[in-house]
Amino acid sequence: MASSKSASTSDVIYTARLIRTANPSRPTGTAIAVRDGKVLGVGTLEECQSWGITNIDRRFENKILTAGFVEAHSHVMAGMFHHIPYVGWFPRMMPNGEVIDGVKSTEELAERVRDIAVRTPLGESIIVAGFDPIYLKTERLSRHHLDAATTEHPVFVFHASGHLATINSFALQKYDIGPGHPAPGVGFDDNGEPNGELREPAAMALSKDEFRAIGRLIFEQETVVQYGASMRNAGITTATDLGVTLHLNDEALAMTVETTQDETFPVRMVAASRVIGAVNDMPDAVERIHSARTKSHHKLHFPIVKMVLDGSIQGFTAVVQWPGYYTGDDHGLFLLPPEQVVDYLRPFHKAGIGIHCHCNGSTTSQVFIDAIEQLLQETPWLDHRHTVTHAQLMTHAQMRKARNLGMCANFFVNHVFYWGDQHRDITVGPDRAHGMNPCGSADRIGLPYSFHTDAPVTPPGHLHTMWCAVNRRTASNQVLGENEKISIDRAFHAATIDAAYQLHMDHLVGSLEVGKYADMTVLDDDPYTVDPMEIRNITIWGTVVGGVPYERPVHSS
Repeated sequence: MASSKSASTSDVIYTARLIRTANPSRPTGTAIAVRDGKVLGVGTLEECQSWGITNIDRRFENKILTAGFVEAHSHVMAGMFHHIPYVGWFPRMMPNGEVIDGVKSTEELAERVRDIAVRTPLGESIIVAGFDPIYLKTERLSRHHLDAATTEHPVFVFHASGHLATINSFALQKYDIGPGHPAPGVGFDDNGEPNGELREPAAMALSKDEFRAIGRLIFEQETVVQYGASMRNAGITTATDLGVTLHLNDEALAMTVETTQDETFPVRMVAASRVIGAVNDMPDAVERIHSARTKSHHKLHFPIVKMVLDGSIQGFTAVVQWPGYYTGDDHGLFLLPPEQVVDYLRPFHKAGIGIHCHCNGSTTSQVFIDAIEQLLQETPWLDHRHTVTHAQLMTHAQMRKARNLGMCANFFVNHVFYWGDQHRDITVGPDRAHGMNPCGSADRIGLPYSFHTDAPVTPPGHLHTMWCAVNRRTASNQVLGENEKISIDRAFHAATIDAAYQLHMDHLVGSLEVGKYADMTVLDDDPYTVDPMEIRNITIWGTVVGGVPYERPVHSS
């Protein structure tokens, strides 16, 4: 029998200026030994060489290597911008490295749509994505603004939150959406006429062709490829599509298995199945997830499911406790009947499948936490790790109860920067805005947490989420929630091993420990030693996944 110290042709030692492992037993090193895509050891070069390895790769000699960042809540839809024009407020990097400028007014949005219309056959749909009217000081985006761009094409503006869309008069007429339309989520103006705003999936689906076109994109191979590229560019080595329906689509599942198996695919993908359909469909969904798991491989995993209970805070569709919204109209919607949540989730809990539940509002967080309490009384499970995802307005009482039940939170901490000013001044007011995404309080209470980008809602990238959690700065550079700040060490662990824990994958990824995948993020500087305000500006070289380097392309304009 060969000695474990016998070198293999796949063995390699990577050296670095510093390696941060997220392993408290050996938190740093300057060399890492890799065998068969797994960590053989971290420490000094001499210690790594003691395994008999002579293949030393010094390409990262002046770089910082960290445990690979783990994104526990994003969407394959982040790869859609190869096909759908981006029209968000902030500039954004595309998967090929190109940076697209933001859109700063409804007039500028109309101009971009007008430019597309000139190149689009009459009657053909125009779909753009990423816009958010909450940033604008003028009246809210309506059909009239889009009519100024074109009256000869149906226009569908998919909002940044993914919970709303705005369509033009052509689209309203195409689908016979008129005064008094009974569908929940259809917006009306003061005269009772549809204003073009469609809130949440049931209303957005009225614009059938356009909404379905976005749905089809999720299952296109190129979208998955671009999703992987965008995650690599952000230094992500494990990325979760929280809410895909591969278990219901054999063709899409086969495509995803094939795409992720390709050696050029640069990220491990977690496919979290979406809880959809009727309550009676859930036992069949469990069986389908078990079947999908048989297609798992080292870059594709199916550990959890996702339920969506409400909408977005900035879209006024999250369900919040008293006293409700600070300004604006409360359009809070339960996307599943709250009294049926336990029945929906029972088959997954009994089957030992982790559950992540989208809860932006405090009311929905309570509904989910109470449901988990009932399920645990019925079927005890000591290591479930069920997670409130977004968890933006979780109260301290809710966090204490969640902790006692063995639950986790996954905070959407990017909101502090992207919508912090708007939450303070418009949606929930100063007091609750200062306590949003309460990482500091979660630490004091002892509730395990990570944080996420929800890409494409915000750009993928844990340097930015760490920056937000450490500095709590809004887009106007004001501190929002001084007492909710956390240290860079705590933020780094939330972006790595703690996210892996929520995914039931901390035995595989999240830290550089012997026997785990050799997944690393490659940085030009050390987040621990740069000025805290510079964390998000650190240059990302790329990643190493299973010992294989994947360099980020640098776009030349």
